[in-house]
Amino acid sequence: MRTFTVITLGCPKNIVDSRHLIDALKNEGFSYVEEFKQADFVLINTCCFINDAKEESIDEILLAAKFKNDRKLIVFGCLAKRYGQELKKEIPEIDAIAGVDDADSIINYMMQFKKLTGISKSYTYTVEPSSYRYIKIADGCNRRCTFCIIPSIRGSFRSVEPEKILREAECFIKSGIKELILVAQDITQYGKDLKGYSLNNLLKDLCSIEGDFWIRLLYLYPTDIDNSLLQTISENEKIVNYLDIPMQHSEERILRLMGRTGTKKEYLRKIHEIREAIPGITLRSTFIIGFPTETEDEFNRLVDFIEDVQFERLGVFKYSREDGTKAYSLKGQIPDTIINRRYDEIMSRQALISFEKNRKLVGKKYDALIDYIDADMIVGRLYCHAPEIDGVVILDNGNTLLENENSKKLNILDLKAGDKLKVVITEAYEYDVKGVIVS
Repeated sequence: MRTFTVITLGCPKNIVDSRHLIDALKNEGFSYVEEFKQADFVLINTCCFINDAKEESIDEILLAAKFKNDRKLIVFGCLAKRYGQELKKEIPEIDAIAGVDDADSIINYMMQFKKLTGISKSYTYTVEPSSYRYIKIADGCNRRCTFCIIPSIRGSFRSVEPEKILREAECFIKSGIKELILVAQDITQYGKDLKGYSLNNLLKDLCSIEGDFWIRLLYLYPTDIDNSLLQTISENEKIVNYLDIPMQHSEERILRLMGRTGTKKEYLRKIHEIREAIPGITLRSTFIIGFPTETEDEFNRLVDFIEDVQFERLGVFKYSREDGTKAYSLKGQIPDTIINRRYDEIMSRQALISFEKNRKLVGKKYDALIDYIDADMIVGRLYCHAPEIDGVVILDNGNTLLENENSKKLNILDLKAGDKLKVVITEAYEYDVKGVIVS
């Protein structure tokens, strides 16, 4: 049986694409392996959202090429779709190039090197031991943000059929996954291309699946969050009180240059509505600093906006000038020295906000979803922590035995990723918190 491994770079949507490709290849009789050295085929799922992502993808390809030997090297994903010919020319060790949504061409290529043995096919999902899974509910984007190359790579917005999403979700829940994370370029657009089926319908159907699990929503366009969505979230306990709402900037002039809708006043009103509708909500947003022509005054007003709102979580991107975007040709590109200074300033302000938010958690009891356990550490997340981008809760293992509130012994050796425990927060840091297990 021929073996393969997949190296995934970039966003959660790429993680989902890789998982689906793994499933398809396994159903064709190939065997997935984690170790590079054990693989006959090495597949690299690339990203090109910003320059750093491009460099990471290229470095990974070069590393794989260096130790290629007799293996076949296949490069796919966003970078491959955008720069396929250039990659093949500059790195001749690459055997095959594919874009996004191009699993068939990858499978067809690999099948040339696999003797057909009449292996029966069965529809399966890859489920590695873990506590959470991303589910991509749509692909592509109809918005035309001037800094973003993704629509030209992934195409127009396309909702995934609800039956497919629900089938995948049920499979994950039955296998022990305790958190479903819904992702798309903009999940608020879900269902706009379907007849009579919306994001609200999808959330209600997901919540009807039996089991004890969380649903987390990532990437909502700020001006498209309506009251019906907030009501759905507030009425369903399985949907965690956490929203990731990329706003990108606060100043109207910059937002218009970015091709974004909304104003600072509208954003503040929407944030107020969300916090009124869902008490205890954790809000995460992302902003771009150093966009062409951004003045010092506009940057300072962005900082003031962030301090006024007090986001629980915040991500900041340094503007990346991407060839093929409208912003690429804008005059007034900001020097890296200024961008770096602004980045350091905004992140230092947010660190203080995050620390104060975490201090308010101390002494309170929460459910924690366990992600990682070893002899020295137990790492979990509260509802306010999205995996891979936010902080964590570090749990004291109490020398392997912990006293719970009923004075019963709890053996942590019996714990596993995906277990949900009651914890009390005891210490706060800038991004992480520390706690003890109480039941």
